[in-house]
Amino acid sequence: MFSSLPFGFMFIFVTLFGTIFSISSSHWLGVWAGLEMNLIGFLPILVYQKSNSESESAVKYFVIQALGSGLLIFGSLTGCNLSFTWDLLADSSISSFTIILSGLIIKMGMFPFHFWLPSVMAGLPWFSCLFLATWQKIAPLLLVTSLIETSILYSFMIFFCFMASISSLIGGIGGMNQTQIRALLAYSSIGHLGWIMFAASQSMWSMKSYFFIYILISLSIFISLWYLNLSHVKNLSDLMTLEPYKAFSLMVMLLSLGGLPPLLGFISKWMVIFGTMQSAYWVFLIILVLGSVMSLFYYLGLYFSASLGFSKKLYMNTKPSLETPLFLSTGLLMNLLGGLTLIFLNLLKEF
Repeated sequence: MFSSLPFGFMFIFVTLFGTIFSISSSHWLGVWAGLEMNLIGFLPILVYQKSNSESESAVKYFVIQALGSGLLIFGSLTGCNLSFTWDLLADSSISSFTIILSGLIIKMGMFPFHFWLPSVMAGLPWFSCLFLATWQKIAPLLLVTSLIETSILYSFMIFFCFMASISSLIGGIGGMNQTQIRALLAYSSIGHLGWIMFAASQSMWSMKSYFFIYILISLSIFISLWYLNLSHVKNLSDLMTLEPYKAFSLMVMLLSLGGLPPLLGFISKWMVIFGTMQSAYWVFLIILVLGSVMSLFYYLGLYFSASLGFSKKLYMNTKPSLETPLFLSTGLLMNLLGGLTLIFLNLLKEF
């Protein structure tokens, strides 16, 4: 990537610096400036191969992010007009907080402003998809959690939990009707974002733990696809053309992303469920779990199809190749053993 993109490291540095500058600011003008720096650095990364699909995705991403930034600066100006301060946690009106929250939700791609994420991610390479699904969500996510800590947003708590639960449901429904693997991972990101935001409304520790585990699983999936140079893999059926061990490793990572016990992705959902059972918002867990079950159903169906194809090769005396990159094996072991290790440690704590 870096050899074909001039000043590639500079663009990545600007993207990282913009996010850090945004979450380190104590007033909305600095937050807006950091998000704009992040956008300026990320747009050249989206179009480094100069294909038509990447250019289309970059234009869509730019328009959506510009809309979110416009709402953010408009909401902050409205709050500044009433409270005469740009402070991040200053008391302001409900209308200004609603406008700011809408802008941040648009930037994240959460319900009801989730429509742009699958179409944008469907035309991007794996490295850009990784950045879009992980790093680009950090600044809006932390800014929304800072808004949750203010007293005025507690009146939005039920509506906020409702949006988070519907995001999980949208991720499950969209995943069942999708065959392109990039769009499927985008819908999975929407579903996980609902879980993360619901966890943020209950416990900051649960939110940070869930987001960290989600980043680990996403790294193992996207970097494996990028490292294997699987640019031809567009549909889920293309995974069947891979070597059996590579296809099995990728399917285990996808099942972990869906939350199948006892894999690593199940632990994060378990922590959120366990921490919310004593809360008054436990009823929203039904919708959250339903969305995860719908996405997991599709992953399991694909896994069974891959297993039958592998068995057919063995039956026809076709010797499968077990050669695989070290990173793919590392990701497989992390998802397999990570969940078992955390469950075992939790059981030891109980006893």
